[in-house]
Amino acid sequence: MLADTLAWLIETVRQLDPAIIIAIAFGGVFLETSLLVGFIVPGDAILLAASAGVDSWSMWAAVVAAAILGAIGGESLGFALGKYFGPHLRHSWLGRRLGERNWQRAESFVQQRGGLAVFISRYLPVLHSLVPVTAGMTGMRYRTFIAWTVPACTLWSLAYVSVGAIATAGFDRAKSNLHLASFIFAGVLIAFAFGTWALKRWLSRRVDRTPDAAADAGADASA
Repeated sequence: MLADTLAWLIETVRQLDPAIIIAIAFGGVFLETSLLVGFIVPGDAILLAASAGVDSWSMWAAVVAAAILGAIGGESLGFALGKYFGPHLRHSWLGRRLGERNWQRAESFVQQRGGLAVFISRYLPVLHSLVPVTAGMTGMRYRTFIAWTVPACTLWSLAYVSVGAIATAGFDRAKSNLHLASFIFAGVLIAFAFGTWALKRWLSRRVDRTPDAAADAGADASA
């Protein structure tokens, strides 16, 4: 059942026009990295799905480029909205739903780490949507912001598209045996998911050990 489902999903993506696959990669990542939408749109999952349509080096390069541009564009939009509308967004209905502790965590992270916070946040849940907005709110120069977010978005896009393409290529090579092909495909993605989970967990702990974050945690505990 799983093998048939995977085969159907991969074949469905590959039947799409390459331009549509590229547009999905760009649009999905743009929405995921723009203002707070990352809590709703799973950009990494969309990018992995789009990567199933990679069948050549040129297509790989096109999907990677679309993901990079989408990520940079989305984060730049978040930065601009934070700069001009930050306080209103923070106290809006959605901003309150995200929780004041998350906003304080993002603010402390940016103030403590500066541009490095922008780079690291690309790989962290919650913070990857809040940090661009917070960077704009706290007065970070856009030149500093873009200097750190470009390499972060580039590495992130390269990793996800490459893993998705490798998993799909492994599936193709073994597709005469669908069960083996499914095992290879799932194995690659599970290994990657575990590695990214471990990295995110380690980075999250490092973020929470910043002086301001530790002070906030102590205040919450004593309240």
